[in-house]
Amino acid sequence: MREDLDLSRAEWRTSSFSGSNGQCVQVAFLGEHVAVRDSKDAEGPVLVFTPGEWKAFAGGVRLGEFEIPAS
Repeated sequence: MREDLDLSRAEWRTSSFSGSNGQCVQVAFLGEHVAVRDSKDAEGPVLVFTPGEWKAFAGGVRLGEFEIPAS
């Protein structure tokens, strides 16, 4: 995580697909950064991406690039 990034005002979003247990990743859009954390460990590590990196990742998810190969 970037040490100089202030996450105290981050508005964390949880996927509507997470179910009732709320165990999933959360995302916060912070202007020039996109932060991602594990909802089960809100005080734990945070991954930080640029908007371009996040857009590329989200596009890959939509295109199925991260599907687990059939064995």
